[in-house]
Amino acid sequence: MDIRDIERLKRALPRYPDIMGRNKLFNAAVLIPLLREGEEYYFLFEKRPPHIRQGGEISFPGGEFDPDKDVSCLMAALRETEEEIGISPSEINVIGRLDTFVSPRGMVIETFLGEIEGKKSSELKPDKNEVEELFTLPVSWFEKNPPQCYQVHVEMKPYYINEKGERIHTLPVADLGLPPRYEDPWPSISYDVFVYQTPLAVIWGITARLIVEMISQYLPGYP
Repeated sequence: MDIRDIERLKRALPRYPDIMGRNKLFNAAVLIPLLREGEEYYFLFEKRPPHIRQGGEISFPGGEFDPDKDVSCLMAALRETEEEIGISPSEINVIGRLDTFVSPRGMVIETFLGEIEGKKSSELKPDKNEVEELFTLPVSWFEKNPPQCYQVHVEMKPYYINEKGERIHTLPVADLGLPPRYEDPWPSISYDVFVYQTPLAVIWGITARLIVEMISQYLPGYP
Protein backbone atom coordinates (compact mmCIF):
# COMPACT_ATOMS: atom_id res chain seq x y z
CA MET A 1 0.00 0.00 0.00
CA ASP A 2 1.27 3.44 -0.89
CA ILE A 3 -0.11 6.97 -0.67
CA ARG A 4 -2.21 6.48 -3.82
CA ASP A 5 -3.82 3.40 -2.29
CA ILE A 6 -4.63 5.36 0.85
CA GLU A 7 -6.37 8.03 -1.23
CA ARG A 8 -8.36 5.40 -3.11
CA LEU A 9 -9.30 3.80 0.21
CA LYS A 10 -10.48 7.12 1.63
CA ARG A 11 -12.70 7.72 -1.40
CA ALA A 12 -14.12 4.19 -1.25
CA LEU A 13 -15.01 4.14 2.44
CA PRO A 14 -18.78 4.46 3.08
CA ARG A 15 -20.03 7.87 4.02
CA TYR A 16 -22.43 6.27 6.49
CA PRO A 17 -21.70 2.92 8.16
CA ASP A 18 -23.78 0.01 6.91
CA ILE A 19 -23.84 -3.74 7.55
CA MET A 20 -20.64 -5.44 6.45
CA GLY A 21 -21.32 -8.07 3.79
CA ARG A 22 -24.93 -6.94 3.32
CA ASN A 23 -24.89 -7.98 -0.34
CA LYS A 24 -24.46 -11.62 0.73
CA LEU A 25 -27.41 -11.53 3.13
CA PHE A 26 -31.16 -11.69 2.49
CA ASN A 27 -32.35 -8.09 2.49
CA ALA A 28 -36.01 -7.43 3.24
CA ALA A 29 -38.25 -4.46 3.98
CA VAL A 30 -41.37 -4.44 6.15
CA LEU A 31 -44.13 -1.94 6.83
CA ILE A 32 -45.90 -1.87 10.18
CA PRO A 33 -49.33 -0.56 9.12
CA LEU A 34 -51.27 1.44 11.69
CA LEU A 35 -54.96 2.22 11.42
CA ARG A 36 -56.62 4.87 13.58
CA GLU A 37 -60.17 4.63 14.87
CA GLY A 38 -61.02 7.65 17.00
CA GLU A 39 -58.11 8.12 19.37
CA GLU A 40 -56.97 4.50 19.21
CA TYR A 41 -54.34 3.03 16.90
CA TYR A 42 -54.52 -0.55 15.64
CA PHE A 43 -51.95 -2.86 14.11
CA LEU A 44 -53.01 -4.33 10.77
CA PHE A 45 -51.89 -7.96 10.47
CA GLU A 46 -51.83 -10.50 7.65
CA LYS A 47 -52.40 -14.21 7.98
CA ARG A 48 -50.41 -15.99 5.31
CA PRO A 49 -52.19 -18.63 3.15
CA PRO A 50 -51.30 -22.31 3.68
CA HIS A 51 -49.65 -22.84 0.28
CA ILE A 52 -46.70 -20.49 0.86
CA ARG A 53 -43.57 -21.05 2.94
CA GLN A 54 -44.85 -19.03 5.93
CA GLY A 55 -48.33 -20.57 5.65
CA GLY A 56 -50.63 -19.88 8.59
CA GLU A 57 -48.24 -17.40 10.21
CA ILE A 58 -49.02 -13.81 11.15
CA SER A 59 -46.97 -11.00 9.67
CA PHE A 60 -46.84 -7.43 8.52
CA PRO A 61 -46.63 -6.70 4.77
CA GLY A 62 -43.15 -6.86 3.34
CA GLY A 63 -40.69 -8.90 1.37
CA GLU A 64 -37.34 -9.05 -0.35
CA PHE A 65 -35.63 -5.91 -1.59
CA ASP A 66 -35.51 -6.10 -5.39
CA PRO A 67 -32.75 -3.93 -6.93
CA ASP A 68 -34.54 -4.06 -10.29
CA LYS A 69 -37.70 -2.51 -8.83
CA ASP A 70 -36.68 -0.65 -5.68
CA VAL A 71 -34.44 2.38 -5.31
CA SER A 72 -34.71 2.18 -1.51
CA CYS A 73 -35.87 -0.13 1.24
CA LEU A 74 -38.79 2.20 1.89
CA MET A 75 -39.89 1.77 -1.72
CA ALA A 76 -39.65 -2.01 -1.29
CA ALA A 77 -41.84 -1.91 1.82
CA LEU A 78 -44.45 0.27 0.10
CA ARG A 79 -44.39 -1.85 -3.07
CA GLU A 80 -44.91 -5.06 -1.12
CA THR A 81 -47.73 -3.45 0.87
CA GLU A 82 -49.52 -2.43 -2.31
CA GLU A 83 -49.05 -5.88 -3.87
CA GLU A 84 -50.25 -7.74 -0.77
CA ILE A 85 -53.11 -5.63 0.57
CA GLY A 86 -53.88 -3.13 -2.21
CA ILE A 87 -52.90 0.06 -0.39
CA SER A 88 -51.10 2.54 -2.61
CA PRO A 89 -48.11 4.54 -1.29
CA SER A 90 -50.18 7.74 -1.55
CA GLU A 91 -52.52 6.35 1.13
CA ILE A 92 -49.72 5.76 3.63
CA ASN A 93 -48.27 8.44 5.89
CA VAL A 94 -44.77 7.19 6.69
CA ILE A 95 -44.05 8.01 10.34
CA GLY A 96 -40.46 6.81 10.51
CA ARG A 97 -38.37 3.68 10.80
CA LEU A 98 -36.94 1.29 13.35
CA ASP A 99 -33.33 0.24 13.67
CA THR A 100 -32.06 -2.35 11.23
CA PHE A 101 -32.66 -5.91 12.42
CA VAL A 102 -30.22 -8.70 11.57
CA SER A 103 -31.41 -12.20 12.37
CA PRO A 104 -29.08 -15.07 13.29
CA ARG A 105 -30.09 -16.72 10.00
CA GLY A 106 -28.62 -13.87 7.94
CA MET A 107 -31.77 -11.87 7.23
CA VAL A 108 -31.53 -8.08 7.26
CA ILE A 109 -34.85 -6.30 7.81
CA GLU A 110 -35.51 -2.59 7.40
CA THR A 111 -38.79 -1.69 9.09
CA PHE A 112 -40.97 1.36 8.50
CA LEU A 113 -44.01 2.62 10.38
CA GLY A 114 -46.91 3.93 8.35
CA GLU A 115 -50.38 5.23 9.15
CA ILE A 116 -52.97 4.15 6.59
CA GLU A 117 -55.12 7.16 5.87
CA GLY A 118 -58.76 7.17 4.85
CA LYS A 119 -59.22 3.40 4.94
CA LYS A 120 -60.94 0.90 7.19
CA SER A 121 -59.71 -2.67 7.40
CA SER A 122 -63.04 -3.91 5.98
CA GLU A 123 -62.41 -1.89 2.81
CA LEU A 124 -59.09 -3.55 2.02
CA LYS A 125 -58.82 -6.20 -0.68
CA PRO A 126 -55.78 -8.40 -0.09
CA ASP A 127 -54.20 -10.56 -2.76
CA LYS A 128 -55.44 -14.05 -1.83
CA ASN A 129 -52.29 -15.61 -3.28
CA GLU A 130 -50.29 -13.91 -0.53
CA VAL A 131 -52.77 -13.09 2.23
CA GLU A 132 -55.46 -15.43 3.55
CA GLU A 133 -57.05 -12.75 5.73
CA LEU A 134 -56.47 -9.42 7.44
CA PHE A 135 -57.27 -8.53 11.02
CA THR A 136 -56.54 -5.72 13.46
CA LEU A 137 -55.67 -5.53 17.14
CA PRO A 138 -55.32 -2.35 19.22
CA VAL A 139 -51.76 -1.34 20.00
CA SER A 140 -52.92 -0.81 23.59
CA TRP A 141 -53.54 -4.58 23.90
CA PHE A 142 -49.84 -5.19 23.31
CA GLU A 143 -48.88 -2.38 25.68
CA LYS A 144 -50.89 -4.05 28.47
CA ASN A 145 -49.91 -7.62 27.58
CA PRO A 146 -46.13 -7.92 27.18
CA PRO A 147 -44.92 -10.99 25.31
CA GLN A 148 -43.60 -14.19 26.70
CA CYS A 149 -39.88 -14.53 25.98
CA TYR A 150 -38.14 -17.81 25.16
CA GLN A 151 -34.62 -18.61 24.04
CA VAL A 152 -33.28 -20.71 21.24
CA HIS A 153 -29.61 -21.57 20.94
CA VAL A 154 -27.75 -20.66 17.77
CA GLU A 155 -24.75 -22.88 17.13
CA MET A 156 -21.87 -22.60 14.67
CA LYS A 157 -20.02 -25.71 13.49
CA PRO A 158 -17.17 -26.17 11.01
CA TYR A 159 -18.89 -29.25 9.58
CA TYR A 160 -22.24 -30.84 8.78
CA ILE A 161 -23.51 -34.42 8.67
CA ASN A 162 -24.67 -35.56 5.23
CA GLU A 163 -27.45 -38.03 4.42
CA LYS A 164 -24.99 -40.94 4.77
CA GLY A 165 -24.07 -39.93 8.29
CA GLU A 166 -20.65 -38.70 7.20
CA ARG A 167 -19.08 -35.61 8.70
CA ILE A 168 -18.29 -33.09 5.96
CA HIS A 169 -15.82 -30.40 7.03
CA THR A 170 -16.58 -26.95 5.67
CA LEU A 171 -13.62 -25.50 7.57
CA PRO A 172 -10.70 -27.98 7.64
CA VAL A 173 -9.36 -26.92 11.01
CA ALA A 174 -6.56 -29.50 11.26
CA ASP A 175 -5.39 -29.05 7.66
CA LEU A 176 -5.18 -25.29 8.14
CA GLY A 177 -3.23 -25.61 11.37
CA LEU A 178 -5.91 -23.87 13.43
CA PRO A 179 -6.29 -24.55 17.17
CA PRO A 180 -7.93 -27.98 17.70
CA ARG A 181 -10.73 -26.50 19.84
CA TYR A 182 -12.30 -25.12 16.65
CA GLU A 183 -12.98 -28.64 15.36
CA ASP A 184 -15.91 -28.95 17.77
CA PRO A 185 -19.11 -26.85 17.70
CA TRP A 186 -18.31 -23.30 18.71
CA PRO A 187 -19.96 -21.78 21.78
CA SER A 188 -23.64 -21.14 21.10
CA ILE A 189 -25.48 -17.89 21.68
CA SER A 190 -28.97 -17.42 23.07
CA TYR A 191 -31.49 -15.68 20.85
CA ASP A 192 -34.71 -14.25 22.30
CA VAL A 193 -37.98 -15.36 20.70
CA PHE A 194 -41.03 -13.27 21.66
CA VAL A 195 -44.54 -14.73 21.66
CA TYR A 196 -47.86 -12.91 22.04
CA GLN A 197 -50.89 -15.08 22.83
CA THR A 198 -53.50 -12.66 21.47
CA PRO A 199 -57.30 -13.21 21.38
CA LEU A 200 -57.13 -13.75 17.61
CA ALA A 201 -53.83 -15.49 16.90
CA VAL A 202 -50.40 -16.40 18.19
CA ILE A 203 -47.97 -13.72 17.02
CA TRP A 204 -44.33 -14.60 17.36
CA GLY A 205 -40.88 -14.47 15.77
CA ILE A 206 -39.84 -11.46 13.75
CA THR A 207 -43.34 -9.93 13.76
CA ALA A 208 -43.43 -10.02 17.56
CA ARG A 209 -39.90 -8.63 17.77
CA LEU A 210 -40.86 -5.66 15.59
CA ILE A 211 -43.84 -4.96 17.85
CA VAL A 212 -41.55 -5.05 20.88
CA GLU A 213 -39.07 -2.71 19.22
CA MET A 214 -41.79 -0.23 18.22
CA ILE A 215 -43.51 -0.06 21.60
CA SER A 216 -40.23 0.15 23.50
CA GLN A 217 -39.47 3.39 21.65
CA TYR A 218 -42.14 5.25 23.62
CA LEU A 219 -42.65 2.99 26.69
CA PRO A 220 -39.30 2.82 28.48
CA GLY A 221 -38.65 -0.56 30.07
CA TYR A 222 -41.08 -2.43 27.78
CA PRO A 223 -41.46 -5.40 27.86
